[in-house]
Parts: sequence; structure tokens; C-alpha cells
Amino acid sequence: MFSKKPATDGRPAIVASPASSTRGGNAPFSILAADVTVTGNITASADIHVDGNIDGDIACDSLVQGTSSTVQGAVRASSARLSGTVRGAIDVGHLVILSTARIHGDVTYDALTIEQGAQVEGRLCPRQVSTATEPPLTLVS
Repeated sequence: MFSKKPATDGRPAIVASPASSTRGGNAPFSILAADVTVTGNITASADIHVDGNIDGDIACDSLVQGTSSTVQGAVRASSARLSGTVRGAIDVGHLVILSTARIHGDVTYDALTIEQGAQVEGRLCPRQVSTATEPPLTLVS
């Protein structure tokens, strides 16, 4: 399920392989339990459930973060459900920030849901959809 492979900076990196079981269809997933700490970036084509601590960037299809989890790095995913602490930029298509989440960084999204009680320290920026028919914005003083 996990293997060590040397990172380019000399640190060992852990590569998560998808679990053999699937949820509801053919989508594999990987789980990082609460007692797991990963130092290095994680890239996965699978969905990831993180209850542990990550010191590095995460790139995956879908991310679910547990309440006791911390991520020190950027998060990039098609969808994410965050309930722990993230210290880094977030770029997610469909993002749900639960009431226990603590976000420290800028957030870029297509769709956003924030529960009451969640804390976000950073900018919330919707992705821009450019259309040729829209005139550019003009500031009038």
C-alpha cells in the first residue's frame, strides 16, 4: 500500500497506493490514519482520506480531511471536504469547509460551502470564467 521512493531533495517520500477496496463503484481511495505523519508531497489519482498530518502539498481527485488532521502545504483537488487545519493555498473545484476547519491561506474555488464556525484567514477567490462577450471592468472615480 505504501512504498518509499527518494525525493529529488534527498528526503524520503511516501507514495500512497490506492486501497484494493472501492466505494460505491470503481473509484479507489487511500486512507492516511491519525497516527500517520507524511513529510513530502502527495500526488494521487485516487481519492484520499486524511486523518493524519501532512507536511507537503496534496494533489488528488477528491480529498476528505478529518477534524484532527493538519496539512502544511498547498491543496489541489477536484473536490474537497475539509474539517481540520490547512496552512497553505487551496485550489479546489467543489469545496466544503466544515465548522471545525481552520484555513490559513488563499482559497480558489468553483463552488463553495462554509459551515458556521469555520475559520478562514486568507482570500476567497472564485475561479474566473472568461467569456469573449463580457466587456472588461472599468473603475470610475
